[in-house]
Amino acid sequence: MKQKDQDPHRITACRHWKIRMPFNEALHWGSGKRPAATRLVVELTLADGSKGYGETICLLEFIEPVLVNTIFPIALQHRAQDVERFTRHVFGAGYYHHKRAAVMAMAAVEMAMWDAQARASGQPLSALWGGVFREKVEAAAYLFGTDAEQLTTAAQRFKDTGYRSFKVKIGMDPASDIGNVEAVKRVTGELPLRADVNGAWTPGTARRMLERLRGYDLQYIEQPLELDDLQGHAELRRMQPVPVALDESAYTLADVGNIVRASAADVVLLDPHEIGGLWQTIKAAAICEAVGIPVGLHSGGELGFSQSAYIHLAASIPNLSISIDTERAYLADDVVTDAPRIVDGSFSVPTEPGLGALPDFEKLARYSTETIHGAYLDAARPGWFSTKPAY
Repeated sequence: MKQKDQDPHRITACRHWKIRMPFNEALHWGSGKRPAATRLVVELTLADGSKGYGETICLLEFIEPVLVNTIFPIALQHRAQDVERFTRHVFGAGYYHHKRAAVMAMAAVEMAMWDAQARASGQPLSALWGGVFREKVEAAAYLFGTDAEQLTTAAQRFKDTGYRSFKVKIGMDPASDIGNVEAVKRVTGELPLRADVNGAWTPGTARRMLERLRGYDLQYIEQPLELDDLQGHAELRRMQPVPVALDESAYTLADVGNIVRASAADVVLLDPHEIGGLWQTIKAAAICEAVGIPVGLHSGGELGFSQSAYIHLAASIPNLSISIDTERAYLADDVVTDAPRIVDGSFSVPTEPGLGALPDFEKLARYSTETIHGAYLDAARPGWFSTKPAY
């Protein structure tokens, strides 16, 4: 899509790639099996010829049509610096009724707008948000599956390479909930360990399981109940000592406000793609900061553009004080020329202008796909699907 305009910062063209990036191994979680990360990468061209790049998660079929049919035409009416107005314009196009249907598509364009702005100023993105608060961004080792021996081996491998924070998926079945935590805890010892249920538990199961998990000193239990049950999460916080983190309940700025009002979380995990962009993430973090709640970042297989954006966010937001989730260790490749690297369990903050990530056009072409590769079902189990809550 193209538009002509004399303002040098006006967005004049938009294009995108749909990318399938294989994982080195399929990732098993409570809602299915993920063989690959499907992502949308966006390029914006401004009237002066400069460009900006963004990325978003693409788990479901509606995201790309919303991007092409609604988000791109709206973007062409704005300048790169019009982030707030662009966001409100999208919601004003009917998506104030259906925010979750728009946030993922708009996030890629919004990220590209920030990238273009920062490139034009010659500054890294974090400089536009108040500068660097922390020099290193710690990453959590992410552990999947239900085989205790494999989890132990994987946790040890991550620990040996310098990770000092760990996250394990549970919520697959009752038998593995405690076993998964126990297997990883044997390796991590006193290092922080968190567990993610993905909303699989009923309130009764949550009470039972958290009583059994009390002795493992979890950093937090993530999304133990169904995502809409803020009252249930608030009650769960009051009745037991394991901190409660919400992720799937926090997909929009209004969601975060409701979580705080309901006293439903000790930790809020944000995701720029699922809240509508980087600026919305910063605003949500500020809501939490005002009441003393730390925030983290959820991972959905970020490629180089989004991973760089995550690092800038974590570097500049004071209460983003816990290690960020990342599935980077499982990605087979990337589509940027100098992908972010984890060294001794942490990312360094990019110092180049913008995101600090440049496209590798050959790899964008190589990994382009026409289809979405499922995250929520499992081809090895025909007819199976998850329910929330499950048990």
